[in-house]
Amino acid sequence: MNVDTFAQQLKTMQWRLDELYQDAQATVQVKPDLLPLAFKELGIVSEELEVAVEELQQQNAALANARQVIETERQRYQELFQFAPNGYLVTDESGTIQEANHAAAKLLNVSQRFLVGKPLLVFVAEAERQSFHTQLLQLRTSEQVKEWEISLCPRDGKPFRASLTGTIISDWTGKADGLRLCIRDISSAGRELCLYNPADLELEIERNDSDPYEVCPKHVYLKGEMISLKPQTIWVVSRGIVKLSTISETGEEVLVGLAGPSMPFGSNLTTLKTYQATALSEVELACFSLTDIATYPSLAQKVLPQINQRLRQTEALLAISGQRHVKDRLHNLLLLLKKEIGQPVEQGTRLSVRFTHQDLASACSTTRVTITRMLGKLQAQGKIILDSQNHIILKEQDI
Repeated sequence: MNVDTFAQQLKTMQWRLDELYQDAQATVQVKPDLLPLAFKELGIVSEELEVAVEELQQQNAALANARQVIETERQRYQELFQFAPNGYLVTDESGTIQEANHAAAKLLNVSQRFLVGKPLLVFVAEAERQSFHTQLLQLRTSEQVKEWEISLCPRDGKPFRASLTGTIISDWTGKADGLRLCIRDISSAGRELCLYNPADLELEIERNDSDPYEVCPKHVYLKGEMISLKPQTIWVVSRGIVKLSTISETGEEVLVGLAGPSMPFGSNLTTLKTYQATALSEVELACFSLTDIATYPSLAQKVLPQINQRLRQTEALLAISGQRHVKDRLHNLLLLLKKEIGQPVEQGTRLSVRFTHQDLASACSTTRVTITRMLGKLQAQGKIILDSQNHIILKEQDI
């Protein structure tokens, strides 16, 4: 009910109450104190209602002011959305476009109003549509920001390579309500991450007998961040651990490798359609182009042996996933992690990265519940312990 209407009705009721009170005083003879007492109590209620109306009016005014402030902020953010230099889309969970800014419309070569209601899938290169669908499926079940590359085909335009960064939108109850996607054209940015002159780099290496990884400028990613994978470039880890993974047809993440110090990774080192790199800790990375590696022997001598090490690690992970029993898979995975990222400590060997039970379950092709139960048994047997930061410590005896 409108507050003003409610206040007017209350005044009318109070006026009528006064009339009834006057009539009762004039006509009622039996128990003369009964009706005046009742009307007195009603009068008290009426006064309390008047106070409530005043409070409601004050709250109504405050809400009106708050609404104006919110509307001003909404308009401001709408303008920021519309005129952002990158393309931005808001879609439902299936990828159907609900909002698009000017940059997105320009990239896809379609008017903004005609983009609304169209599935983004129609602009994805046909060969990559299954991969795109898989990425959306994983994005809907993850709380993390996801970034991947894909080929987009604008209407009546030339296809281009795009970097998509996506995150889920939740309503006030926390339920997934849609997706927010950022589109960047990276078709001509193959060398944008290599912030150095390759000839100067080679000269510096030869003059000072320097490690190429140490001379090259570093890029820092924080724990949990997705690392951008550019075509024709290779990342080399200077510090930290990077998780390399792919996405199954069911949208589950599958571990395919761990890149530690001096180890290379990049989209050109895999044939997987879906390939992503995530920082498991704060990492420092050096970036080299494939042309640089082919041109300068000192770079090739450092990178190629590490690629071989990555291949051996991948073979070990494949062998683990092929074992019949989950117990054996977990046993051998922990031994591999001990070898790859183990640090000697007083109690045994500490894994330098904290893995979630879901991470271990994905690597072992099983469920998180199963891994939780098996790790609990290993702890009860004293074969593993957890430190104060929940890092696994493997005892010296075989697990």
